[in-house]
Amino acid sequence: TARDRMAVARRPLERLLLRALRLSVYTGAEGSGPVCCHCPLGARRYLLTDNIVKLKEFQHKKVAIACSLPGTKETYFRNLEDKLTQNKLILREELKTLLHLCVSRDDVELAKNVIYRYHAENRSAPLGEYKFGPLFMRLCYELGLEESAVQLVKDQQLRGFFSDATSFNILMEMLFNKGKYQSALEVLIEMKNQDVKFSKDTYVLAFAICYKLNSPESFKICTMLREEALIRGEILSRRASCFAVALALNQNQVAKAVSIFSQIMNPESITCTNLNIMIHIQSNALETLMKILTGAAEGSSSRFVRRHEFSEELLAKVREKVKAVPALVARFDDIYRKLHVNGQVTTYSLDALLCHTPRDRKSLVPPLSKRTVSRRTLQPLNRSLLAE
Repeated sequence: TARDRMAVARRPLERLLLRALRLSVYTGAEGSGPVCCHCPLGARRYLLTDNIVKLKEFQHKKVAIACSLPGTKETYFRNLEDKLTQNKLILREELKTLLHLCVSRDDVELAKNVIYRYHAENRSAPLGEYKFGPLFMRLCYELGLEESAVQLVKDQQLRGFFSDATSFNILMEMLFNKGKYQSALEVLIEMKNQDVKFSKDTYVLAFAICYKLNSPESFKICTMLREEALIRGEILSRRASCFAVALALNQNQVAKAVSIFSQIMNPESITCTNLNIMIHIQSNALETLMKILTGAAEGSSSRFVRRHEFSEELLAKVREKVKAVPALVARFDDIYRKLHVNGQVTTYSLDALLCHTPRDRKSLVPPLSKRTVSRRTLQPLNRSLLAE
């Protein structure tokens, strides 16, 4: 059955994840920081959109709560410290307010103590209760306290406090932004060990982390996570699949990259276009590659038709390839010139295209709950219009 196949698939994956954590095989994989000078508009390498992280919304609420607080912040904190000392019950609204009042590392230390007490008192609370995990992660995101967040996520005393995918996703996002890919992998492993269900964003983060680690071990983890998701019948996003393709190419697993790419629905994005070029470069399919570039350069000239864009970095790789075939050099130079004239060459690297921040998708469809009753006659609107 499908359940049996899932169980079989999980066993080697769990062993692989535990081995990766135990051996810490990715020494030297940590980056220096999140800023990417090649990303569009100089953006940072955020993988999650703002409607998931909700950092601005959190900051606005912090201001509102601070302004409406009766008394001072110091008095509020002192009262909570007294409650901890006297072993009194911590209320949900008290913890929520506390997390919105924290502005420093010392404040967060008090918040952590209150979290431990609150969780001990509410460990058996029914499902559907307010989840503090994402709120705490947004606080750590704002203050740059990702290590404190990792410490709490791994603490067995808080098992169940971070029971949602959003908490882990925001933490992995923080670590990814700072180039701490090994730590991000450890959080992913912890998420899996705690049986927290992966969301579509989790797979994007997981594959991006594996792509950045770029080792045979991380390639195995990515492959097995992907296979497990497919066995479950989950639909992986195009963005997650792009990271999987890029990692396969970096590991010289061209056949695997081709297989994953072929399963991407609507591969029309600029990232997919450039991944396809990279696949043909590594496959030494120069004739097909030239046809793709020719078709893009000589396609429709209408401004209403979106033209494919190609990374200057990859076009340089194509030039190196065609040097070995003198008959193709002049042909490529002509295509390259046309692409530049058409504005179809971008300075962004393939890595920058993969790691750019997608825009939040807001629905342009107007609300469906239109008024059906006349405000003047209180009759159905169609009847009122006929009468008038």
